[in-house]
Amino acid sequence: MTTDATQGHTRTEEFKIEGGKVLDKIRELIHQGNILRIILKNEEGKTLIEIPLTLGLVGAALLPVFAAVGALAAVLTRMVIVVEKAE
Repeated sequence: MTTDATQGHTRTEEFKIEGGKVLDKIRELIHQGNILRIILKNEEGKTLIEIPLTLGLVGAALLPVFAAVGALAAVLTRMVIVVEKAE
């Protein structure tokens, strides 16, 4: 499920994802570009981790982020990914 909201010069999208598919979805989103921030929430809407993304953040710099997301995904069955994109 995806929802959209627009605020100023940014757009927010939400994706409800099964735990095992979270890393794949985050990798896909990062490759799309224009991502300012990714926020992972549990089913109740509580923020678990916020990942600010800068234009120069690629490759090996993302490995700790993927490790943290993988650990969360292993514990939780469902997560909500909130993506903040530049317009």
